[in-house]
Amino acid sequence: MKIFAIAALTALPLAISAQQSPFADYSQQKPGEHHKVTLADLPAPHPSEAVDNGPSVIPRPEGAWPQAPAGFKVTLYAGGDSAPMTRAENKQQITTDHAGTFVMPRLIRTAPNGDLFLSDSQAGTIFVLRGTGPDGKAAHIEKFATGLNHPFGIAFYPAVNPKYVYVANTFTVVRYPYHTGDLTATGPAETLVPDLPGYAQLRGGGHWTRDIVFTPDEKRFLLSVGSGSNVDDADTHPTEFHRADVLEYTAEGKFLKVYASGIRNCVGEAINPTTGQLWCSTNERDNLGNYLVPDYVTSVKEDSFFGWPWYYFGGKQDPRLPQPCANGTGPNHQLPAPLTEDQAKTCSRVDLSSKVSVPDVLVQPHMASLQMTFVPTGNGAFPSKFSGDIFAAEHGSWNRLRRAGYEVIRIPMHNGHADGSYEDFLTGFVTPEGKVWGRPVGVTIGKDGSMFVTDDGSRSVWHVTYVGTDTKRASN
Repeated sequence: MKIFAIAALTALPLAISAQQSPFADYSQQKPGEHHKVTLADLPAPHPSEAVDNGPSVIPRPEGAWPQAPAGFKVTLYAGGDSAPMTRAENKQQITTDHAGTFVMPRLIRTAPNGDLFLSDSQAGTIFVLRGTGPDGKAAHIEKFATGLNHPFGIAFYPAVNPKYVYVANTFTVVRYPYHTGDLTATGPAETLVPDLPGYAQLRGGGHWTRDIVFTPDEKRFLLSVGSGSNVDDADTHPTEFHRADVLEYTAEGKFLKVYASGIRNCVGEAINPTTGQLWCSTNERDNLGNYLVPDYVTSVKEDSFFGWPWYYFGGKQDPRLPQPCANGTGPNHQLPAPLTEDQAKTCSRVDLSSKVSVPDVLVQPHMASLQMTFVPTGNGAFPSKFSGDIFAAEHGSWNRLRRAGYEVIRIPMHNGHADGSYEDFLTGFVTPEGKVWGRPVGVTIGKDGSMFVTDDGSRSVWHVTYVGTDTKRASN
């Protein structure tokens, strides 16, 4: 059993040395701050630096509010009406007895008619949020479906005038009949995929989120399934089979293939509207040091291999593992079953380092990059420079001495491609002393072009609008 050094639960606001300058912490995050982490910046592995510095979320302090760039206004759209969520509440049992609006608001997606569909994973509920009242809050909040098993991903099918709402649970994919404007499901769930790999023994339950997006031709959906461990491979640990992958299915739920592999936990998926390519917002591995391994947001080509667990970032080998088995899942992603114990024990090893894809954008190590979304081209509600850009929610670090994340970032795009940089966009969820009161999870662009962000720390949905002048950023 690995023994970790335990860091203090708060961090002193000390400056990072010049040598570590690409690796910003919470004290250096502010709206508009530019960052770029490159492969050349990565240090050697330092497992002795591993820490357990997870936050104990506190109530939002008086005066604390999410901070956006000048010209943007942030308001509380829904929730925020109960005590902050604790780690102990993140468990396999669904919680229905809760006094506030939300238990664990996570992924949020915009329906074609502008309604917001929100997965409350711990409550097992899909909510619909509609409109804005005179107080700036959601005019209607309804339960579209209940009794689900940690729902996360949501997709509308077909994209125009949808007939179904697809929901990705931890173990299954289901769909509900849907007509534009429905606030509650008009029929029971139809199970399309009954047998996804479920929970594991990781911190917080083990990569139980499943996101779902349709390909541009709408003939297939792509389903993300995170690893069940930090560094176990499927050849010696069969429970990892068809994990750390993006799986491809027909629209009716028939499994087709492993679309892409070696992606430790593609929590958030999105289709690039310019290129039509899948993108993933990804959690990388832990326990190799404060600055390894960076999380990333990247395009994902069909049949690509991102290295987990044997490699990271273009063939850097994880020192805790040998090379993969030549007859195993690394070189043979489409194996119908994992290797047997005897096959794994006697396998020949093969060097796959040259076949590992390099992500488009490296973000801070251990930031826990979750849902991502593209700003629709021609969005008139935000300044034109944001058109086509990516926003991604960063839930926040635990395996790092100095906290990072707890924000929404912006990734500038140029004709559908990234240059490797990103900017802090929505910050302020950590106090100057390092205390955490909010944890962004989901991000979507509304039909009116404004932004909505879920925060499962304060159990809130925040609304970000552009007002065009450098006015007071916070409004409550």
